[in-house]
Formats: sequence, C-alpha cells, structure tokens
Amino acid sequence: MSLFLGILFFLLTIFIYIGAKKLYERYHYPCTFPLLIATIVLVSLLLLFNIPYDTYYLGGQWIEQLLGPAVVALAYPLYKQIHMLKQFFFPIIIGVMTGSFIGVFSGIWLAQWFGFEKEVIFSMLPKSVTTPVAMEITQSIGGLPPLTAILVMFAGLGGAVIAPYTFRLFNVTNDLARGIGTGTASHAIGTAKALENGEREGALSSVAMTLSAIFVSIIGPVITFLLY
Repeated sequence: MSLFLGILFFLLTIFIYIGAKKLYERYHYPCTFPLLIATIVLVSLLLLFNIPYDTYYLGGQWIEQLLGPAVVALAYPLYKQIHMLKQFFFPIIIGVMTGSFIGVFSGIWLAQWFGFEKEVIFSMLPKSVTTPVAMEITQSIGGLPPLTAILVMFAGLGGAVIAPYTFRLFNVTNDLARGIGTGTASHAIGTAKALENGEREGALSSVAMTLSAIFVSIIGPVITFLLY
C-alpha cells in the first residue's frame, strides 16, 4: 500500500509541476513561477482531501532525493564561466559575505521583533541557505529542522518571485549583481530563476549559493554563541 501511495504522489507532483511549467511558458510572469504554482496546488490538494504530509512524503521523498544531484549539476555552468569568476573574485566574495550577514541578521531581528522563542530564532537564522546545509546548521545550534525547511522554501520562492520586481524597481541591470543577490538570498530556487536570464547570471548565482552556505555555516554558530 505504501509503495502504491508513493508512486501515486510522486506522479501527481510531477504532473502538477509540468502543468505549472506550461502555464509559466504561456503567462511568463514572476508570480507564475512553476515551483510557486505547483506548491500552492499541492498544498491546496492536501488540505482539501485532508491528506497528512507523512502520507504525501511517501512519494515526495523520492523527489527530495534529487535535490542533491540537481545542486551538483549547477557546477556545469559554473565551470563554463570560470574565467569570469577569476576576474570578479573579490567583488563576489565581498558581495556574498555581505548578503550572508544580512540574511542571518534579518532572520534574527524579524523573529525577535515578533517575540519568538530562541528555538524559532535559531530556525530562521539559516533561511537563505540551501536546504541540506540549512537543516544541518539548525540542528547544530538547537533550532527546529522542520521549521527551517519551511522557511528555506519561503525564502527561495519569495526570492525567485520578488527578485525581478526588485531589480526593475531599483534598475539593477548588471548580471553580476543580479546573480550574486539572487543566489545569496534564495539559494537553489533563486538560481533556477537566474538561469532563465542567462548562463552567466545563473553561474554567478550558483557560486553565491555555495559560498553563502559556507559563510553561514561558519558565522551562524558563532553569532548564536555570542548573542545567546
């Protein structure tokens, strides 16, 4: 029975995503980003039919296991743009480091402003880092990994949807700035969106996502030790 449910929900997720992608191809707006639409549809179906998440996860876990290989695959455009990375090495490092600090402290300050407990604050700290790394950081500092997973998803989807409007509002046209900002703030989901704008921007976003994970892995525990 569990195998049947696993296959059912796996196929359901794939078909919903394909439908969302077709919609995005026809109505190409940030708010119709496939991952956002697919997530809304899936959550709505689970709530409508009262399906527990654990039941859905029987199939969803197979898709989750593809996250690692998908992230590794981002190394290919990175390799093709290696000359550019060497050329802008210091601006990239400074930009990602600055963005990482902002990502960490924005989560802390937002949680403090709402009066959340320390466990919630620690869970929000790595929200801008890719999921596998964020879960490890949260667990090491005493946060709640399931909550972190949700916050990481919101950060990724929010960044992918809001970034185009933000760039247009502030007239950010440089692909170096766009790629670094997207990758640092919204990890793999943002990087997928950046790749739509060109291989150069996608490669920079991939670099930013990787460096951000390294920086936050270092500064996260240090900040929690000093502040708490």
